[in-house]
Amino acid sequence: MPFSDNNLRLFPKQGKPSGFDPLFYESMARKNGYQLIAGVDEVGRGPLAGPVVAAAVILPEDLILSGIQDSKKMTPKGREKAFEVIDEHALAIGIGVVSHRFIDKTNILTASLEAMKQSVSFL
Repeated sequence: MPFSDNNLRLFPKQGKPSGFDPLFYESMARKNGYQLIAGVDEVGRGPLAGPVVAAAVILPEDLILSGIQDSKKMTPKGREKAFEVIDEHALAIGIGVVSHRFIDKTNILTASLEAMKQSVSFL
């Protein structure tokens, strides 16, 4: 997808995060007029076999999800609860799945990016 002058700059000329601010780039996007902002992540890059799966989620601007963090740092029960909370409150959810055959034909990076692209397109 080509970039245009309307795209938000990833590395702005001014304004840098001070300390750890997990919403720095989201806040910057909102200041630039973007209202719906999706978060995207993938799973499946580590296994030797199987698909790579990505999810894209748009949450309401004012929603605070306490206790939800990197899934690798959560217990299985915590991940299940997080799924329920996100599913209940999300404005939109998209899932992308790329098969092991596609991974074998291309590479894991290309497959991960394709899964992410699919997930965003399903929003």
